[in-house]
Amino acid sequence: MQFSENWLRTMVNPKMTSDELSHLLTMSGLEVEEVEPVAPPFNNVVVAEIREIVKHPDADRLNVCQVDVGTGTLLNIVCGAPNVRVGMRVPCATAGAVLPPGADGKPFVIKVGKLRGVESQGMLCSARELKLSEDHGGLMELPSDAPVGQNFRDYYELNDLKFTIKLTPNKADCLSVLGVAREVSALTGTPLQMPVTDVIAPSLQEVLPVKVSASDLCGRFCGRVIRGVNAKAPTPDWMKQRLERSGQRPISALVDISNYVMLELGRPSHVFDLDKIHGGLNVRWGKAGESLKLLNGNTVEVDEWVGVIADEKEIESLAGIMGGDSTAVSLDTQNIYLEAAFWWPQAIQGRGRRFNFSTDAGHRFERGVDFENIVEHIERISALIVEICGGREQVKLGPVDDQIINLPQRLPVKLRTARAQKVIGVPLTDEVIADIFKRLGLQFTQQTGEFLVTPPSYRFDIEIEEDLIEEVARVYGFENIPALPPVAANAMLIAPENQRSLFDLRSLVADMDYQEVVNYSFVEEAWEKDFAGNDQPVKLLNPIASQMSVMRTNLIGSLVANARYNLNRKVSRIRVFEIGAVYLPDSSVQDGPLEVAGYRQPKHLTGLAYGPVVEEQWGVATRNVDFFDVKADVEALFAPKAVRFIKNEHVALHPGRSASIECDGKIVGFIGELHPRLQQKYDLPLAPVVFEIDTAALQSVNVPVYQEISKFQAVKRDLALVVKQSVSVQEMIDVFSAEIGRNEACKIVQAIVLFDEYRGKGLEADEKSLAFRFSLQDTQATLQDDKVEAAMTALTQAAGLKFAAKLR
Repeated sequence: MQFSENWLRTMVNPKMTSDELSHLLTMSGLEVEEVEPVAPPFNNVVVAEIREIVKHPDADRLNVCQVDVGTGTLLNIVCGAPNVRVGMRVPCATAGAVLPPGADGKPFVIKVGKLRGVESQGMLCSARELKLSEDHGGLMELPSDAPVGQNFRDYYELNDLKFTIKLTPNKADCLSVLGVAREVSALTGTPLQMPVTDVIAPSLQEVLPVKVSASDLCGRFCGRVIRGVNAKAPTPDWMKQRLERSGQRPISALVDISNYVMLELGRPSHVFDLDKIHGGLNVRWGKAGESLKLLNGNTVEVDEWVGVIADEKEIESLAGIMGGDSTAVSLDTQNIYLEAAFWWPQAIQGRGRRFNFSTDAGHRFERGVDFENIVEHIERISALIVEICGGREQVKLGPVDDQIINLPQRLPVKLRTARAQKVIGVPLTDEVIADIFKRLGLQFTQQTGEFLVTPPSYRFDIEIEEDLIEEVARVYGFENIPALPPVAANAMLIAPENQRSLFDLRSLVADMDYQEVVNYSFVEEAWEKDFAGNDQPVKLLNPIASQMSVMRTNLIGSLVANARYNLNRKVSRIRVFEIGAVYLPDSSVQDGPLEVAGYRQPKHLTGLAYGPVVEEQWGVATRNVDFFDVKADVEALFAPKAVRFIKNEHVALHPGRSASIECDGKIVGFIGELHPRLQQKYDLPLAPVVFEIDTAALQSVNVPVYQEISKFQAVKRDLALVVKQSVSVQEMIDVFSAEIGRNEACKIVQAIVLFDEYRGKGLEADEKSLAFRFSLQDTQATLQDDKVEAAMTALTQAAGLKFAAKLR
C-alpha cells in the first residue's frame, strides 16, 4: 500500500513529524517499508507566465521568450520546446537554480549565458528536467490559475513524501488512505475528517436490469446509469498527483476516478460502457467452455469455479477481478453503467492466481471490503464524474439500484479483561480497554471484566478473542509493554540419552561433507510418478505455481532438481541432503493438533552424492562416488547400531544397485543409484547415489554399555567359501551372526569382514567364492588353537547346512 503523506493529512493531521508518523504506524503493526520524497531536491524554480515570443535570429528551432516570474521585471529566456506559446504558465528555473542531476550524475546549475548570441536569463522546464516524470515532449504546462512567482515546490506540493506500507493479510481495512487515517486517528486521538460527498439528486429514472443468480458469489450489488459524460475531459492535476504518488498511472478521467476512490475509500468499482451492454446483466458463476477477453488483452477460459458478470450475449467481466474488453470505456464513451458490489472473499480468493495475474480489486475483495457503505461510495464516484466529466447540466444520473442478497452476519466477539491482561502482560483496566475500542470505532456492550464487541462492516479480521486482544495491544502500544523476564519456574530438562535431535542429525550429515538444502513440500506431479511410482498423488486445491501442484511422498525429486541446478552452473561435485516431511496416505490417522485425517507426515532424511568422492587433489586418484561410498555414510549415521542392507528394487533406483535399509527388524529406508531411465530424462551425465531414511529410526540410539577390553592378543582367521551366485553376502553374515549367538564356542568371534569375492576359473558358472576375515579374541585367557578351530568349524558347518557352502 503506497500513498501520499499530504493526502493522508487531509483526513487526519496529527501534530507529529513524518519520521514520528512512520514510527507510529510501524509500531502499530502497519510496517512502513519506505518513505521517499515525491521529487528530488531542486531550488529557485518558480511558476512563470510567458508574455511574448519571437523567433531566435540565428536558430530556426529556438524562440526568445519574455517571461514573467513575479519580480516585476520580465526575463529574457531562450527556449526550444515545441509546445511553447504566449500565456502559458510553466515552471521556470531562474539564475542560480540547481536542478536534479543529469546523466552524468552532477547537479545542473542554471547560469545567465548566451545561446547563439542571445542572452538567456533562466530555463523553462519540462517534467523530465525536474525528474517528475519521463515526459519530455515539451514544457510542463501548469493550470491557468497557477500563481505567478510562487515557489514551484510549494505550488506542486513537492515537499510531500510517499509512504509504502507492508500490510499483513488480515489488515485489509488499511488498503486505503481512509483506512490508514482511521488507524492514525485511533492511535493519536486526532479527529478524523471524512471525505465530503456531494449527493446529487437523480435526473433520470432509467435502471439497468440486473439479476444476481449466485448469492454465494455476490452479497450486495449496486449500480447506476449515468448519461452524457465527457470521457475526453482531462483528469485534474490534484487527482493525477495523488494517483501517481500512490503508484497508479493516470489513464483517462473515468478510469482515474474509479482508481482514485479505490485508493481513497478502499472501494473497487467498475465502469461499463452502457451502449456496449446487450440487454441486462446477470451475476453468476461461469460455465465450462466460456471465455472472456480482459482489459489487459488476455483471453481466459472460465468455468463453474469463477464468478462472472454477463449480459444477454456474452461475459462482460470477471467478478471482483477485472473487466472485459468488450464493454471497456474509451474516449468516445458517452453513457456509462457504474457498478460497485460486495463479493464474498471466498469467491474471489485464488481466481486471479489461476490466470497468472493479480489486480488491485482482486487483492482487496479476497480479503474483504466494506459491505455497508456501498451506496455512499457510489455517490462519491458519481459526484466526481459529474464534477470532472461534464458538470450537472450535461451529466444525467439515474437512481442507485441497490440489491441486498446475502450479507455477512457480524457476530459479537467476547473479550475478557483478565484474559487480555494475561496475554499482553499489562494490568489493563476496563476503562482503558473501553477507550481503545471507542477510538477504533468498535461498537460494544460492557459488563464488569467482559466486553461484547460487534466488528464493523469493514473489519474482516475480528473473529475471535485473540483478534480483539491484538487490537488492544496495538493501540496501547507495543513499546509501552514492559520487557520483563519470565516468572514461571523453568526447569532445564535433559534430553533422553537414547534420543538424538534433528539438529544433531543435521550436524552429523554435514560433518560427512553434505550440504543441507531446503525445498518446497509441493512438487511436480511428474516427480511423484518418476521417483515414487505414485499415480494418485495428493493434489493441491490452490497451488502457488502450476509446476508445484502435488504433495511429495519422498524427497528424491527435489534433490535431483538441486543436482541438475548445480550441474548447469558448472559444479561437478555435489553432496546434498534434506530433512523434511513427506505426506503418505494412511486411513488410521485422525485429525489432531498436528495431524490431518487420512495422512501421515513423517520426517525423512534424504541424501544425494554425485561426482568425485573427494575434491580433485594430487594425493588421491580421482574416482566417482559409488554405492558403497554412500553405504558407508549410512552405516556411520546409524552407528553404533548395525543395519542390514537387503537387495530390493525401487521405481527410482537402478535394478541390482539398490537395497532396502533394515534397522531393528524394520525397513526404515532405501539406498541406490538413480535409475538409468531417470538419469537420461533429467540430463545427468553420471548416476547419482541417493538414500532416504525415516528420521525416527536415526533419532533412536542405543545407550553405550561398558564392556571389558581384552588384554589378550587377537587371532585372525580367513575363511573362503564357495556358494551359489544367488547367495548374498548379507545372507552369509546373517548365518554367521546367528551361529555366534547360538553356539557358545563361537562367542569369541569379535568381527567379520568380507575381503574378497571371486568368480571365474576353477569354479562353476553359477558359483562364486566369498572370503571372510574373522577376528577372534577372549577377554579371560589367551586363545588356544583348539578353541579357534572349534569356532571356525562351527561357522563353516553352519554355512554348509544353510547354503551348501564348501571350502574353496
